Amino acid sequence: MVAFIAFLAAIAGVFVGRVLIPSHAPQQSELHALLHHELNLDNGQEARLEQLEQQFAGRRRALEAELRADNARLAEAIEAEHGNGPRVAAAVDASHRAMGELQKETLAHVFAMRQILRPEQRAAFDRAVTKSLTADAR
Repeated sequence: MVAFIAFLAAIAGVFVGRVLIPSHAPQQSELHALLHHELNLDNGQEARLEQLEQQFAGRRRALEAELRADNARLAEAIEAEHGNGPRVAAAVDASHRAMGELQKETLAHVFAMRQILRPEQRAAFDRAVTKSLTADAR
């Protein structure tokens, strides 16, 4: 019985992670391709972009680790309470805070990248950002 409950808690943690934590890889890949291959960045822009990407990569890894830890705490809370008790609610709230922080940091990174672009490059960048944010809504 304990193994079955642990299994259900693990499944719930994976489900929460997949459903509540949106994947940012396609958006970043599309923006990355646009920035590096289509906007004809000059050497100064490339250097600043590389610095921004390195800074954000570290912050993103830290926030994603926080989200994984929150999911583990949620799984433990589900296993302990077997329902939507106070530990489960607190773990969900913690996960939401971390997700919100990741989203804010991602937006700050997008705006920082935009700032290194020349005005004629910004229009294409803005279209790519809008497209990546609305792709699933269509």
